[in-house]
Amino acid sequence: MAVDSSDEAKWHRWRAVARLYHAVFAGLILSVTARRGARDSAEFVFRIFRHQQLERFLPGLEKLGLKNLPPAVAAAQYHYLSNWIGGVPVEYMYESDRKAWIRYPPPRWIWRGTVIAGIPSEVSHAMLRGWHGNNGVVLGNLRLGFVCTKQTVDGQDGLEGYYYEHDHDLVVDERVVFAREQEAPPFDLAKAPPLPVDAWPKPRLEKAFRNYAMEYVRTAAPVLIQQFGPDDGGHLLRLTAKLIGMQYFHETAQTLMPDRGALWATNSFSGAGGAKVTASDFAAFLAAMFFAQDDVTEMASIMRGHEIAQRSWRLMDGVTYHPACVQMLDGLVEGLAAAAGRGIVARRLVDDATPGEFVWRVTDR
Repeated sequence: MAVDSSDEAKWHRWRAVARLYHAVFAGLILSVTARRGARDSAEFVFRIFRHQQLERFLPGLEKLGLKNLPPAVAAAQYHYLSNWIGGVPVEYMYESDRKAWIRYPPPRWIWRGTVIAGIPSEVSHAMLRGWHGNNGVVLGNLRLGFVCTKQTVDGQDGLEGYYYEHDHDLVVDERVVFAREQEAPPFDLAKAPPLPVDAWPKPRLEKAFRNYAMEYVRTAAPVLIQQFGPDDGGHLLRLTAKLIGMQYFHETAQTLMPDRGALWATNSFSGAGGAKVTASDFAAFLAAMFFAQDDVTEMASIMRGHEIAQRSWRLMDGVTYHPACVQMLDGLVEGLAAAAGRGIVARRLVDDATPGEFVWRVTDR
């Protein structure tokens, strides 16, 4: 398939959005861990992955053509293929119809960069309990469990384990167990299920890469509100998203606005003058970000700045969510604006008349 420069530019913008929301997701887990403790963080991660598992697992088996395979093999191949589509490296090793391995090698996608140093062991375990340990239940086979042999957050060389179909039904505490004395066999690509490259051409894969990261935030925000309530949960959403926005503005701007973003970053870090980000610049950046996440926007000039009408919030499209979830978007915009320049004010005009539609006012201070 021929690829032109406009396609490449669009895919780069999608990847910039993916990195931003990936950081928001990981940041939320770190925030809960640091501010509420490992136990609350583990519960948060468990709820996220259980929600995702119940929503995605069975439809994914159908879509990937795996539903007629033996349960252990189907579960392991699902993780191998679905993560490949999302851009996450996973290895698959078949041992028998009752035993199939998966391995997430380093670097771990979910704990990008230095994030992994702040993740307690029980938080990683909660991810397995939320998803891997429930696959047998969803398949209607209570004999299927997951045996974890390594966890990356414990200093081991990956997260790995195998699905195993036992001779008896498993109680809840038996569905995820540890066997640290065991080790996964070597990965052989030739023996793994073929990747569905024909069904997933480059444009579809690029969009899936973006949506994969956004999907975790889409799940995490309502879960956080349900777990901690709108006041505490909304505060955590806003604070975390603001911190991420401040850290990621320059990186995101360089991709979304290559003609100006690189110059802003250069001058910001060097202390040189002449490339100040104005309210007009930031409004254009914000509109570009909304566009890259498939939101419909309209921008109009006002005195000392601009107003951006965001006609959709694709991130939460189709989700029933508490209004406190919008604080995440507030914090993200505030953080991006703070990193763009101290002279910029960006805020959402409060109007709840149309859920999922917002108006943003960007002005010079």
